[in-house]
Amino acid sequence: MPSTARATHLTRRGLLAAGGALGLGAALVACGGDKKDGAAAPSASAKSGSWEFKDDRGLTVKAKSAPKRIVAFTGTAAALHDFGIEVVGVFGPTYVEDPKTKEKKPDVQAGDLDITKVKVIGNVWGEFKIEEYLKLQPEVLITDMWEKNDLWYVPAEQKDKILKIAPSVALWASDLSMPAVLQRHADLAASLGADVQTAQIKTDKARFEAAAERVRKAAKGKKDIKVLIGSGSPDLFYVSTPVRPTDTLFFKELGVNLVVPTKLDQGGWFEGLSWENVDKYKADVIMLDNRTGTLQPEQLKAKPTWGALPAVKAGQVIPRVTEPVYSYAKCAPLLEDLAKALENAKKVS
Repeated sequence: MPSTARATHLTRRGLLAAGGALGLGAALVACGGDKKDGAAAPSASAKSGSWEFKDDRGLTVKAKSAPKRIVAFTGTAAALHDFGIEVVGVFGPTYVEDPKTKEKKPDVQAGDLDITKVKVIGNVWGEFKIEEYLKLQPEVLITDMWEKNDLWYVPAEQKDKILKIAPSVALWASDLSMPAVLQRHADLAASLGADVQTAQIKTDKARFEAAAERVRKAAKGKKDIKVLIGSGSPDLFYVSTPVRPTDTLFFKELGVNLVVPTKLDQGGWFEGLSWENVDKYKADVIMLDNRTGTLQPEQLKAKPTWGALPAVKAGQVIPRVTEPVYSYAKCAPLLEDLAKALENAKKVS
Protein backbone atom coordinates (compact mmCIF):
# COMPACT_ATOMS: atom_id res chain seq x y z
CA MET A 1 0.00 0.00 0.00
CA PRO A 2 0.98 3.63 -0.27
CA SER A 3 2.92 5.86 1.57
CA THR A 4 4.15 6.01 4.97
CA ALA A 5 4.61 9.62 5.96
CA ARG A 6 1.39 9.65 7.93
CA ALA A 7 1.07 5.95 8.53
CA THR A 8 1.22 6.42 12.27
CA HIS A 9 -2.45 7.37 12.13
CA LEU A 10 -3.23 4.05 10.40
CA THR A 11 -5.77 5.62 8.10
CA ARG A 12 -6.20 5.22 4.36
CA ARG A 13 -5.95 8.99 3.95
CA GLY A 14 -2.74 9.15 5.95
CA LEU A 15 -1.13 6.14 4.37
CA LEU A 16 -1.81 7.04 0.77
CA ALA A 17 -0.84 10.64 1.15
CA ALA A 18 2.95 10.30 1.25
CA GLY A 19 3.42 8.35 -1.67
CA GLY A 20 -0.61 14.16 -1.65
CA ALA A 21 -15.03 33.08 -1.64
CA LEU A 22 -18.71 32.49 -1.98
CA GLY A 23 -20.48 33.02 -5.25
CA LEU A 24 -17.65 32.34 -7.71
CA GLY A 25 -18.19 30.09 -10.68
CA ALA A 26 -21.49 28.92 -12.09
CA ALA A 27 -24.65 28.99 -10.05
CA LEU A 28 -24.56 25.33 -9.07
CA VAL A 29 -26.32 23.62 -6.21
CA ALA A 30 -25.87 20.20 -4.65
CA CYS A 31 -28.56 18.11 -3.10
CA GLY A 32 -29.47 14.47 -2.74
CA GLY A 33 -29.37 11.36 -0.66
CA ASP A 34 -26.67 9.15 0.74
CA LYS A 35 -26.60 6.08 -1.48
CA LYS A 36 -23.18 4.53 -1.80
CA ASP A 37 -23.69 2.88 -5.16
CA GLY A 38 -23.84 6.17 -7.06
CA ALA A 39 -25.30 4.16 -9.90
CA ALA A 40 -27.81 6.68 -11.17
CA ALA A 41 -27.00 7.76 -14.70
CA PRO A 42 -26.06 11.40 -15.32
CA SER A 43 -28.44 13.58 -17.22
CA ALA A 44 -28.27 16.74 -19.29
CA SER A 45 -30.90 18.60 -21.26
CA ALA A 46 -29.90 19.27 -24.83
CA LYS A 47 -32.71 21.77 -25.27
CA SER A 48 -32.10 23.91 -22.22
CA GLY A 49 -28.39 23.22 -21.93
CA SER A 50 -28.85 22.48 -18.24
CA TRP A 51 -26.53 20.04 -16.51
CA GLU A 52 -26.77 17.73 -13.58
CA PHE A 53 -24.79 14.80 -12.26
CA LYS A 54 -25.41 12.51 -9.32
CA ASP A 55 -22.07 11.66 -7.74
CA ASP A 56 -21.08 8.69 -5.59
CA ARG A 57 -22.01 10.45 -2.37
CA GLY A 58 -25.58 10.48 -3.64
CA LEU A 59 -25.42 14.25 -4.19
CA THR A 60 -26.84 15.76 -7.37
CA VAL A 61 -24.97 18.78 -8.69
CA LYS A 62 -26.89 21.05 -11.10
CA ALA A 63 -26.05 24.03 -13.30
CA LYS A 64 -27.57 26.04 -16.10
CA SER A 65 -24.93 24.57 -18.41
CA ALA A 66 -22.17 21.98 -18.24
CA PRO A 67 -19.17 23.35 -16.30
CA LYS A 68 -16.15 24.31 -18.37
CA ARG A 69 -13.86 25.66 -15.68
CA ILE A 70 -13.10 22.38 -13.96
CA VAL A 71 -10.53 21.84 -11.22
CA ALA A 72 -9.80 18.22 -10.38
CA PHE A 73 -7.56 15.82 -8.53
CA THR A 74 -4.67 15.03 -10.88
CA GLY A 75 -5.57 11.39 -11.50
CA THR A 76 -9.22 12.27 -12.09
CA ALA A 77 -8.19 15.04 -14.48
CA ALA A 78 -6.01 12.56 -16.37
CA ALA A 79 -8.97 10.19 -16.74
CA LEU A 80 -11.25 13.00 -17.94
CA HIS A 81 -8.57 13.99 -20.46
CA ASP A 82 -8.62 10.49 -21.94
CA PHE A 83 -12.41 10.72 -22.24
CA GLY A 84 -12.17 14.13 -23.96
CA ILE A 85 -12.67 16.63 -21.13
CA GLU A 86 -9.97 19.15 -20.18
CA VAL A 87 -9.55 20.94 -16.85
CA VAL A 88 -8.11 24.33 -15.95
CA GLY A 89 -6.48 23.31 -12.68
CA VAL A 90 -5.30 20.27 -10.74
CA PHE A 91 -4.30 19.29 -7.23
CA GLY A 92 -2.44 16.19 -6.13
CA PRO A 93 0.79 14.59 -7.39
CA THR A 94 1.28 16.22 -10.78
CA TYR A 95 5.02 16.58 -11.35
CA VAL A 96 8.37 15.50 -10.00
CA GLU A 97 11.07 18.16 -9.94
CA ASP A 98 14.68 17.25 -10.58
CA PRO A 99 16.60 18.66 -7.58
CA LYS A 100 19.55 19.63 -9.77
CA THR A 101 18.02 20.93 -12.98
CA LYS A 102 14.62 21.92 -11.50
CA GLU A 103 13.06 20.31 -14.56
CA LYS A 104 9.48 19.19 -13.93
CA LYS A 105 8.44 15.81 -15.26
CA PRO A 106 4.89 14.45 -15.07
CA ASP A 107 4.12 12.30 -12.06
CA VAL A 108 2.86 8.80 -12.78
CA GLN A 109 -0.63 9.95 -11.75
CA ALA A 110 -0.69 12.73 -14.35
CA GLY A 111 -1.18 10.29 -17.22
CA ASP A 112 -1.19 12.15 -20.53
CA LEU A 113 -2.01 15.54 -19.04
CA ASP A 114 0.06 18.40 -20.42
CA ILE A 115 1.27 19.69 -17.06
CA THR A 116 2.39 22.95 -18.66
CA LYS A 117 -1.19 23.81 -19.62
CA VAL A 118 -2.95 23.32 -16.30
CA LYS A 119 -2.59 25.36 -13.14
CA VAL A 120 -1.18 23.22 -10.34
CA ILE A 121 -2.67 24.46 -7.07
CA GLY A 122 -1.21 21.64 -5.00
CA ASN A 123 1.43 19.03 -5.81
CA VAL A 124 1.86 17.29 -2.46
CA TRP A 125 -0.31 16.06 0.36
CA GLY A 126 -1.88 18.90 2.33
CA GLU A 127 -1.15 21.55 -0.31
CA PHE A 128 -4.19 23.31 -1.78
CA LYS A 129 -3.63 26.96 -2.65
CA ILE A 130 -7.03 28.50 -2.10
CA GLU A 131 -6.07 31.90 -3.54
CA GLU A 132 -4.92 30.25 -6.77
CA TYR A 133 -8.10 28.18 -6.80
CA LEU A 134 -10.18 31.34 -6.55
CA LYS A 135 -8.31 32.92 -9.45
CA LEU A 136 -9.30 29.99 -11.65
CA GLN A 137 -12.98 30.88 -11.13
CA PRO A 138 -13.89 27.20 -10.80
CA GLU A 139 -17.35 26.01 -11.69
CA VAL A 140 -16.88 22.55 -10.19
CA LEU A 141 -14.29 20.60 -8.20
CA ILE A 142 -13.92 16.89 -9.00
CA THR A 143 -11.98 14.31 -7.02
CA ASP A 144 -11.79 10.69 -5.88
CA MET A 145 -13.27 9.24 -2.72
CA TRP A 146 -11.61 6.37 -0.83
CA GLU A 147 -13.84 6.70 2.23
CA LYS A 148 -17.41 7.96 2.30
CA ASN A 149 -17.57 11.78 2.01
CA ASP A 150 -13.78 12.09 2.28
CA LEU A 151 -12.62 14.15 -0.70
CA TRP A 152 -9.23 12.93 -1.85
CA TYR A 153 -6.40 15.47 -1.54
CA VAL A 154 -8.77 18.17 -0.30
CA PRO A 155 -7.16 19.11 3.04
CA ALA A 156 -9.58 18.46 5.91
CA GLU A 157 -8.65 21.73 7.62
CA GLN A 158 -9.52 23.71 4.46
CA LYS A 159 -12.45 21.64 3.26
CA ASP A 160 -15.23 23.96 4.45
CA LYS A 161 -13.67 27.01 2.79
CA ILE A 162 -12.93 25.13 -0.42
CA LEU A 163 -16.43 23.73 -0.78
CA LYS A 164 -17.95 27.21 -0.44
CA ILE A 165 -16.15 28.34 -3.57
CA ALA A 166 -17.65 25.83 -6.00
CA PRO A 167 -19.70 22.64 -5.83
CA SER A 168 -17.93 19.30 -5.77
CA VAL A 169 -18.27 15.92 -7.42
CA ALA A 170 -16.76 12.80 -5.83
CA LEU A 171 -16.36 9.39 -7.47
CA TRP A 172 -15.48 6.18 -5.67
CA ALA A 173 -11.89 4.99 -5.96
CA SER A 174 -12.51 2.02 -3.67
CA ASP A 175 -15.09 -0.59 -2.72
CA LEU A 176 -16.30 -0.90 -6.33
CA SER A 177 -14.69 -3.10 -8.96
CA MET A 178 -12.64 -1.40 -11.66
CA PRO A 179 -15.17 -1.76 -14.53
CA ALA A 180 -17.84 0.00 -12.46
CA VAL A 181 -15.45 2.83 -11.57
CA LEU A 182 -14.42 3.21 -15.21
CA GLN A 183 -18.05 3.47 -16.21
CA ARG A 184 -18.67 6.19 -13.64
CA HIS A 185 -15.80 8.26 -15.04
CA ALA A 186 -17.16 7.77 -18.55
CA ASP A 187 -20.62 8.82 -17.32
CA LEU A 188 -19.20 11.98 -15.79
CA ALA A 189 -17.24 12.86 -18.93
CA ALA A 190 -20.33 12.29 -21.07
CA SER A 191 -22.40 14.56 -18.85
CA LEU A 192 -19.77 17.27 -19.26
CA GLY A 193 -20.07 17.08 -23.03
CA ALA A 194 -17.58 14.43 -24.10
CA ASP A 195 -18.28 11.93 -26.84
CA VAL A 196 -17.42 8.69 -25.07
CA GLN A 197 -18.35 6.60 -28.10
CA THR A 198 -15.44 7.66 -30.30
CA ALA A 199 -13.57 5.04 -32.27
CA GLN A 200 -10.54 5.47 -30.01
CA ILE A 201 -12.47 4.99 -26.78
CA LYS A 202 -14.24 1.95 -28.24
CA THR A 203 -10.84 0.54 -29.19
CA ASP A 204 -9.47 1.24 -25.72
CA LYS A 205 -12.48 -0.43 -24.08
CA ALA A 206 -12.14 -3.49 -26.30
CA ARG A 207 -8.47 -3.70 -25.36
CA PHE A 208 -9.41 -3.48 -21.67
CA GLU A 209 -11.98 -6.26 -21.99
CA ALA A 210 -9.56 -8.47 -23.91
CA ALA A 211 -6.90 -7.89 -21.26
CA ALA A 212 -9.36 -8.85 -18.54
CA GLU A 213 -10.08 -12.14 -20.29
CA ARG A 214 -6.36 -12.74 -20.65
CA VAL A 215 -5.95 -12.29 -16.88
CA ARG A 216 -8.87 -14.64 -16.24
CA LYS A 217 -7.33 -17.31 -18.46
CA ALA A 218 -3.86 -16.88 -16.95
CA ALA A 219 -5.24 -17.03 -13.40
CA LYS A 220 -7.16 -20.21 -14.19
CA GLY A 221 -3.98 -21.84 -15.45
CA LYS A 222 -1.89 -20.65 -12.49
CA LYS A 223 -4.17 -21.18 -9.51
CA ASP A 224 -1.20 -22.07 -7.30
CA ILE A 225 0.59 -18.76 -7.96
CA LYS A 226 0.08 -16.44 -5.01
CA VAL A 227 0.22 -12.69 -5.70
CA LEU A 228 0.99 -10.20 -2.94
CA ILE A 229 0.07 -6.51 -3.19
CA GLY A 230 2.71 -4.48 -1.34
CA SER A 231 4.20 -1.06 -0.71
CA GLY A 232 7.58 -0.23 0.73
CA SER A 233 8.53 2.50 3.19
CA PRO A 234 11.74 3.03 5.20
CA ASP A 235 10.30 1.42 8.33
CA LEU A 236 7.49 -0.86 7.20
CA PHE A 237 6.29 -2.99 4.33
CA TYR A 238 2.54 -2.72 3.76
CA VAL A 239 0.55 -5.70 2.53
CA SER A 240 -2.74 -4.57 1.03
CA THR A 241 -6.05 -6.35 1.35
CA PRO A 242 -7.61 -7.18 -2.01
CA VAL A 243 -11.18 -6.52 -0.89
CA ARG A 244 -11.29 -2.70 -0.99
CA PRO A 245 -9.10 -1.28 -3.80
CA THR A 246 -10.85 -1.24 -7.16
CA ASP A 247 -8.02 -2.92 -9.06
CA THR A 248 -7.48 -5.80 -6.65
CA LEU A 249 -11.22 -6.32 -6.33
CA PHE A 250 -11.28 -6.87 -10.07
CA PHE A 251 -8.20 -9.11 -9.99
CA LYS A 252 -9.98 -11.20 -7.37
CA GLU A 253 -13.10 -11.42 -9.54
CA LEU A 254 -10.91 -12.60 -12.41
CA GLY A 255 -9.60 -15.46 -10.28
CA VAL A 256 -6.15 -14.20 -9.28
CA ASN A 257 -4.90 -15.92 -6.12
CA LEU A 258 -4.22 -12.88 -3.94
CA VAL A 259 -2.59 -12.86 -0.50
CA VAL A 260 -5.06 -11.71 2.16
CA PRO A 261 -3.40 -10.13 5.24
CA THR A 262 -4.90 -11.14 8.58
CA LYS A 263 -4.21 -8.14 10.82
CA LEU A 264 -5.60 -5.11 9.04
CA ASP A 265 -5.40 -1.47 10.09
CA GLN A 266 -8.43 0.29 11.54
CA GLY A 267 -9.75 1.22 8.10
CA GLY A 268 -9.42 -2.32 6.78
CA TRP A 269 -6.84 -1.50 4.12
CA PHE A 270 -3.47 -3.05 4.92
CA GLU A 271 -1.17 -4.76 7.38
CA GLY A 272 2.13 -3.11 8.20
CA LEU A 273 5.06 -5.49 8.60
CA SER A 274 8.46 -4.68 10.03
CA TRP A 275 11.26 -5.43 7.62
CA GLU A 276 12.35 -8.24 9.93
CA ASN A 277 8.96 -9.88 9.36
CA VAL A 278 8.51 -9.03 5.70
CA ASP A 279 8.40 -12.75 4.86
CA LYS A 280 5.24 -13.38 6.91
CA TYR A 281 3.18 -14.13 3.80
CA LYS A 282 4.37 -16.51 1.11
CA ALA A 283 4.14 -15.08 -2.39
CA ASP A 284 5.27 -16.04 -5.87
CA VAL A 285 4.62 -12.64 -7.44
CA ILE A 286 4.76 -9.22 -5.77
CA MET A 287 2.95 -6.22 -7.18
CA LEU A 288 4.81 -3.22 -5.79
CA ASP A 289 3.32 0.26 -5.34
CA ASN A 290 4.82 2.43 -8.08
CA ARG A 291 3.87 5.86 -6.76
CA THR A 292 6.27 8.68 -6.05
CA GLY A 293 7.14 8.60 -2.37
CA THR A 294 7.22 4.81 -2.00
CA LEU A 295 10.36 2.71 -2.15
CA GLN A 296 11.07 1.20 -5.56
CA PRO A 297 13.09 -1.97 -6.34
CA GLU A 298 16.39 -0.12 -6.67
CA GLN A 299 15.92 1.50 -3.26
CA LEU A 300 14.73 -1.75 -1.71
CA LYS A 301 18.06 -3.36 -2.48
CA ALA A 302 19.24 -1.77 0.77
CA LYS A 303 16.80 -4.03 2.66
CA PRO A 304 18.43 -7.49 3.01
CA THR A 305 15.15 -9.15 3.97
CA TRP A 306 13.55 -7.84 0.81
CA GLY A 307 16.25 -9.35 -1.35
CA ALA A 308 15.77 -12.69 0.39
CA LEU A 309 12.11 -13.00 -0.58
CA PRO A 310 11.55 -15.84 -3.10
CA ALA A 311 9.57 -13.62 -5.49
CA VAL A 312 12.35 -11.03 -5.46
CA LYS A 313 15.09 -13.59 -6.03
CA ALA A 314 13.08 -15.03 -8.92
CA GLY A 315 12.63 -11.61 -10.51
CA GLN A 316 8.86 -11.85 -10.14
CA VAL A 317 8.18 -8.30 -8.94
CA ILE A 318 6.04 -6.05 -11.11
CA PRO A 319 4.83 -2.46 -10.61
CA ARG A 320 1.38 -1.86 -9.23
CA VAL A 321 -0.40 1.33 -10.24
CA THR A 322 -1.95 1.86 -6.83
CA GLU A 323 -4.02 4.86 -7.91
CA PRO A 324 -5.07 4.07 -11.47
CA VAL A 325 -6.06 6.69 -13.99
CA TYR A 326 -9.62 5.53 -14.61
CA SER A 327 -9.78 5.43 -18.37
CA TYR A 328 -9.79 2.32 -20.54
CA ALA A 329 -6.59 3.50 -22.19
CA LYS A 330 -4.72 3.55 -18.89
CA CYS A 331 -6.27 0.51 -17.20
CA ALA A 332 -5.86 -1.94 -20.09
CA PRO A 333 -2.03 -2.02 -19.77
CA LEU A 334 -2.34 -2.78 -16.04
CA LEU A 335 -4.25 -5.95 -16.84
CA GLU A 336 -1.90 -6.87 -19.67
CA ASP A 337 1.11 -6.57 -17.38
CA LEU A 338 -0.56 -8.73 -14.72
CA ALA A 339 -1.56 -11.34 -17.29
CA LYS A 340 2.01 -11.51 -18.60
CA ALA A 341 3.38 -11.86 -15.07
CA LEU A 342 1.00 -14.72 -14.31
CA GLU A 343 1.72 -16.47 -17.61
CA ASN A 344 5.45 -16.40 -16.92
CA ALA A 345 5.36 -16.96 -13.17
CA LYS A 346 6.96 -19.95 -11.54
CA LYS A 347 6.02 -21.40 -8.16
CA VAL A 348 8.77 -20.23 -5.81
CA SER A 349 7.11 -19.90 -2.41
